[in-house]
Amino acid sequence: MKPVPILMADDDPLDQLLTKEAFDEAKALNPLYFVENGVELMRYLRRERPYDDTQQYPTPGIILLDLNMPKKDGRECLREIRSDARLQHLPVIIMTTSSREEEVFHSYDLGANSYITKPVDFEKLVAQIKAFNNYWCSIVELPDE
Repeated sequence: MKPVPILMADDDPLDQLLTKEAFDEAKALNPLYFVENGVELMRYLRRERPYDDTQQYPTPGIILLDLNMPKKDGRECLREIRSDARLQHLPVIIMTTSSREEEVFHSYDLGANSYITKPVDFEKLVAQIKAFNNYWCSIVELPDE
């Protein structure tokens, strides 16, 4: 099984750190990359500077997307990803604190592949990352770059 690069778009440095630690604790071998807002996410995906170096910034196999970010929110990014023929194949998993039903429905309407509500407890986050990793990186067939 080849490790799948994962790109997480989340503006909260603590959420980034906890997610990284949860991936480490879950022994997930997937390299994890971060951007802090939707503008940076789209620059990364479109290979705009400074993300044009594919060795340093590999094409993600999966995107973890927060909904509420500055500059461009996750909903706008999801809309753009799904309307871009070069990007629309990428699995996008919403990973956010909101569990509001209308957010879940709207995310799926926009083309999200999954919707995950971030737990506040670290052990629950680790368990969630283990399940995520097992499903998305072991069971699911993902397209090659």
